[in-house]
Formats: sequence, C-alpha cells, structure tokens
Amino acid sequence: MTSNSGDFQKAFVTGGTGLLGNNLVRELLADGKEVKLLARSREKAEKQFAGLDVEIVIGNMEAIDAFESELADCDALFHTAAHFRESYKGGEHLKQLLDINVNSTVKLFEAAYRQGLRRLVHTSSVAVLDGERGQLIDETMLRNEAKADPYYLSKILSERAVLQFAANHQDCHIPIILPGWMWGPGDIGPTSAGQVALDFEAGKLPGIPPSSFSIVDARDVARAMITAAQKGRSGERYLAAGRHISMAELMPLLEASTGVKAPTRQLPIQLLYLLAALYEVYGKLTGNPILLSLASVKLIANEKDKSHYNHAKSERELGIKFRPKQETVADTINWYREQGWLKNSKPQSRTRVISRS
Repeated sequence: MTSNSGDFQKAFVTGGTGLLGNNLVRELLADGKEVKLLARSREKAEKQFAGLDVEIVIGNMEAIDAFESELADCDALFHTAAHFRESYKGGEHLKQLLDINVNSTVKLFEAAYRQGLRRLVHTSSVAVLDGERGQLIDETMLRNEAKADPYYLSKILSERAVLQFAANHQDCHIPIILPGWMWGPGDIGPTSAGQVALDFEAGKLPGIPPSSFSIVDARDVARAMITAAQKGRSGERYLAAGRHISMAELMPLLEASTGVKAPTRQLPIQLLYLLAALYEVYGKLTGNPILLSLASVKLIANEKDKSHYNHAKSERELGIKFRPKQETVADTINWYREQGWLKNSKPQSRTRVISRS
C-alpha cells in the first residue's frame, strides 16, 4: 500500500497507562513530541506520569464519542489499548474481546479520521501469525482463525478491520506493529509478564511449565511504533516480537535479577490441565480470579516452540533492534522494587548492557 511517510508533532496514545502505552509516551516525550493520552483512571495516570508534561484524557474504548473531540489537535494516533487481562482468567470473554478489540478499534479510527488525523499506528500481535514448531515465522504466515482462541481471534479480526480501513482510506498512513510477549518497566497493571515476575519473586511458581515465547522489551516496541509512524509503509505488518525464550530459560534470568531461587521441577502439561480445571471450578464457585485457566494451558500446549520470528522486514525498513533479555527482565524487576512491590528479593549488582542486537 501507500507510504505517506513523514513526521508528526503531537500524538494521541490510547491505553496510555498500560505497559506499552506508558513506555510509548515516554519515548515520544524523549523525541520532543507533545503527547495526549487516554486513561481510564486519572489517579493511575497521574501516578504513572508524575512530573512529565502530558495531557491526560479520561475515557475508555467503550465510549469513544465522549473523547472524540480531544483528537482534533493531534496529528498522529497510536492505538495500544486492548481488552486482554481477563482473557486467560477463566470464564467466557469473547463478547468483550470483540466489542473492544474489534468494533471499538474501527470506531476509534473513524473518529480520528473525522477529526483530521491521517497517521494512525495500530498495535496488533504475534497472535495473528502461526507456523510449525521451530519454524521461522514472518509477517506473511497468518493464523487460521478457526484455530484461534478467543483473544487471538479478536486480534485477527481487529487487524483485518484495520487493513480494510486502510484500503478504504488511501490518504491515511496506517502501519501495524506485531509485538511479542512484552516486559519492561512501568507495568502497573500488571500484565501477564509482570504477574509472572511478581509471582516468581513471591515464591508462588511451583515449577516450570513446558512453554515458550518471544520476549520483547516494551521500550523497543514503542520505538518501532514511532519509527513506523515516520517511515513505515501503510497497510504493512511489522514484527516486533523480540527473541525466542522458553520458561526454563526465563527462570534463571528472574533468579539473577531477584536473588530468589528459581524452581527446577518440570510441570507436565497433563498436570497443568488438571490444575486449571480445578481452578476453573473454584473461580465459578467463588467469583475470585484464578492463577491458571484452561485457556492458558491450551495456549501453552498449542504455542510451544512456535515463537521463532523473522524480523528481516522490520530491521530493513524500521531499523528495529532489541536490547538483551537480561536487561529487560532486570529493569522490570528493578521497577517493581522501586515501587515497593517486592518482599523477598534483594537488589542484584549488574553491569548495564548498552549495545543493541
């Protein structure tokens, strides 16, 4: 599709207090951009961005009309908001996933277009891609929606809707970024990554599940989004998945950053299914959140060793680079330590790695 590359001065960021959103805001500010961000909670936003010169708009993706006018003085939209937190906590969430991740995304882009914005950057996910175990996956290898879980399906349909919008609005510049499993500082939610870090530090992880991922620093994803807004191609997918890692490989990184001994027991997938089934029953009976859902275990089983990604296109067109995994994990842990969230760990001395590879 078309290029429409160029620069911008003032950005509107949805999901501004989220892991990706807050790091994107900080990267934009570091570049000298003005930033207006959408947040559900003023208290959370003011805490997240204390001392920073940002405009906070209180609202949510379920009521876009209420904040549409706030888009008018911006010349770039970065859409990072999504419904995902409850997707793997048991129960049925498909309607919310489709309402927010698909329908509200279209409404947001339509609102931005009415307000004169033509530079719209969409956050998709590696969830839209698939391949064989151990295969190097690129942006052309799309997942069969019939084999997608509800969250993955919502990301597939959301991206499809954005691509259709781009095709219908050739005067727009709409690149799409596909992050992997994001880690990094500022994970106030927390996301699943932050929860794993906190559970590890608290000694709540009984063993090592047979899972693998592509781990990426949210700051590197944010940088990819900004570069895509400036010189990416409209209607094109750009991977920002980071590097393949198994849970067995992640545990020593967490141990090094926290000083907490990593579990060594391997958890068979059959045991995880049994535990998840019990948790699901507990969740239905009590209404409390659960540690492990059937959806999570199915994802672990289906996606194991399907997280090797080919970043050649992103490297060539966006110059994307990824910082070392240990740096990302350590910075995540250090941020939680600074917030007073950690109880068992001690600061670990380390040498800051400056190089990017």
